[in-house]
Amino acid sequence: MSTEQKVAIVTGASQGLGEGIAKAFLRRGYRVVGTSRSIKPSDNPNYLTIAGDIGDPATGRNVVEQALARFGRVDTLVNNAGIFIASEFTKYTGQQYQDMLSTNLNGFFYTTQHAVEAMLKQGSGHIVQITTTLVDQANSKVPSVLASLTKGGLAAATRSLAIEYASRNIRVNAVSPGIIKTPMHAPETHAALAALHPMKRMGDIADVTQAVLYLEDAGFVTGEILHVDGGQVAGA
Repeated sequence: MSTEQKVAIVTGASQGLGEGIAKAFLRRGYRVVGTSRSIKPSDNPNYLTIAGDIGDPATGRNVVEQALARFGRVDTLVNNAGIFIASEFTKYTGQQYQDMLSTNLNGFFYTTQHAVEAMLKQGSGHIVQITTTLVDQANSKVPSVLASLTKGGLAAATRSLAIEYASRNIRVNAVSPGIIKTPMHAPETHAALAALHPMKRMGDIADVTQAVLYLEDAGFVTGEILHVDGGQVAGA
């Protein structure tokens, strides 16, 4: 199989943002490796799906190894997999804490380590994290310390990695969404969620995929946290 086509890995790709991002790269002509716990097999020769828990150290290694074995390269990694739980701080459970650390931080760490190794060997690459504007603009109506803790860690890591690898042709960026219409939000909650944005609407999956593709094309942009949040980061 030719290795000239670019290859993107997307975590949390079974639904919502991850599914939309994977489809956007496929439409662009990339080969894509998508992973999540519940992802279904694909009959598209350009789309390899791998089921696994992204918080398990073996999953990140397996995903990158299979991408290289099947398609011969890794050009882009989108660390989209994530858990969001809104709760009063004192009511978070120990299990919720462990689950969010595992998916949001461990998943990023193990997958990105192996992806960077592949990108260094081929001489280029791009890594994108999906964070949240709550990291930059906390909201008393949405208490979510664990989201800020874990996704804030990704934002800080994005800048650090961008500087570490800037001279080696690996760019690292992030997209910081507001609340996006995905299956995790029931339709009856949409009006209330829309009101949390200055633009008074929720975002669409396409808003985020367009931002990811912009960063993919923006060869002189690294260390950027691109807010796609209907104005939330600017204030109430």
